[in-house]
Amino acid sequence: MAVWHNQGAGTILAIDVGATTIKYCPVDQSGQLLDAPKRRPTPYPCTPDRLVEALVARIDETDWHRVGAGFPGEFTDGHVVRPGNLSRPGGVTTDVDPELSAEWVGYPLQDALRAATGRDVRVVNDATLAALGCCEGRGVEVVVTLGTGVGLAMERDGTIVRVRDVGAAEFRDGRTYDQSLGERARSEDPERWFDLVDEALRGFAEEFDATALHLAGGNARRLAPARFATFPCEVTVHGNEAPLRGAAHLFYG
Repeated sequence: MAVWHNQGAGTILAIDVGATTIKYCPVDQSGQLLDAPKRRPTPYPCTPDRLVEALVARIDETDWHRVGAGFPGEFTDGHVVRPGNLSRPGGVTTDVDPELSAEWVGYPLQDALRAATGRDVRVVNDATLAALGCCEGRGVEVVVTLGTGVGLAMERDGTIVRVRDVGAAEFRDGRTYDQSLGERARSEDPERWFDLVDEALRGFAEEFDATALHLAGGNARRLAPARFATFPCEVTVHGNEAPLRGAAHLFYG
C-alpha cells in the first residue's frame, strides 16, 4: 500500500542506493526535496534479486510513475558493469566474492525494475546522479562522493563526461580509494583520512584540469570549506542530498 501519495504531476521518487543504506524521497521537477528522506539498510548478501526486491518495496510505497535511482558501482546503458562494494557478501568489511560479482556483471537493473513495477525507472551511477544534482553547467566540474566508499563523476559545460570508476582503483600504499577514503578509514584515523582526501582531491583537480570541485556524500559534511582556501579551483561542499536532487534531471534535464 502506498504511504506517499502524489504531490503533483511531476513528482519523482528519488532513490540513492549506497553500500550501507538506501535513501529515498520525493522530489519536484527542479530537484527540490518534498519530504525528509527515508532510509533502509542495504540488504546483504546483496544479490541482484535481493536489491530489486528491496527497491520494488520502496517504489510500491508511492503513487508516482517516475523513479530516478543511483547505483553504487560502474553502470551504463541500464546495465551493471561492475558492482563495487555490493560484491562483498557481508558489506564493506568483507572480501569481494567472485561468484556474487559475476551475478552482477551485465545485470539489466533498469529493465528489471521497470518490469517489476510498471514505472518509468531510470538508473545511473550514483556519482553521476550526484553530479546532476550539484553541477552548474559551467566549465569542467568534478564531483567526488565520500561515504562508505568513493565515487567520481564529471560534467563539461553541462554535459556528463564518462570517467573511470575509482573506488576499486589503487590509490596509496597498496590500498584502493575506497579503502583509503571510505568511512572505515575515516573512523579508524580521522586525521590521516583528512590528509588523504586532500591529496586525492588535488590529484583529481589536476588530472581533469577542473574549474570546480563538488563534494557530495555523507562524509562531505565533515570537510569545512576553509580547508580548501588554497585549492587551484573552487570547491563546494554539498552533503548527501545531491544524488536525490539529481533524480529530477533524469527526466527534466
